[in-house]
Amino acid sequence: MKNMTFEEAIAYTETLLLRDDLDDLHLETEVSQLLQTSNGARGFFVCFLTGEWKLADMPSDAVIRALQSAPDKIAELLVKNLAMSTAMAIYHKRAGNTEQAQGSDRVAKRTALLIEKVNLGEVYKIATQMQKSATSGNGEYSAFLEKWGYDAEQKQAIANVLSNRLANV
Repeated sequence: MKNMTFEEAIAYTETLLLRDDLDDLHLETEVSQLLQTSNGARGFFVCFLTGEWKLADMPSDAVIRALQSAPDKIAELLVKNLAMSTAMAIYHKRAGNTEQAQGSDRVAKRTALLIEKVNLGEVYKIATQMQKSATSGNGEYSAFLEKWGYDAEQKQAIANVLSNRLANV
């Protein structure tokens, strides 16, 4: 899994989530190994958060433990996924694309649930930094928000969703 490409990680995650022969320990081990590389972690989240997986709506203890095993790899990805899906839901709603807006809302909901369940200090630290950047236009994540061209309404929505996550700590 060390030299897996982003695309290979997406495909591997899909194959993994389709398997019905894995017990919790094996699922946890496989996901933990996948999260050890940047491509693996990114590919896992793309597949897990956007796919038709009941497990993404109700993550098992095995998945949560696997995520908790890689706090430095997943913290920023979780926060960025929540921010980006929140902003994209607004973009799609404005464009009248209801189906894509619902998909973005689902990714945001799933990500918020993972943030709550993993309950990691690293995630809350980054969420606080992102929330401050979205509110003030300055700080650690201001360049990230500018890179994606988020407008005032999108930044406010990002600040609000992160503030709600931080309130649940």
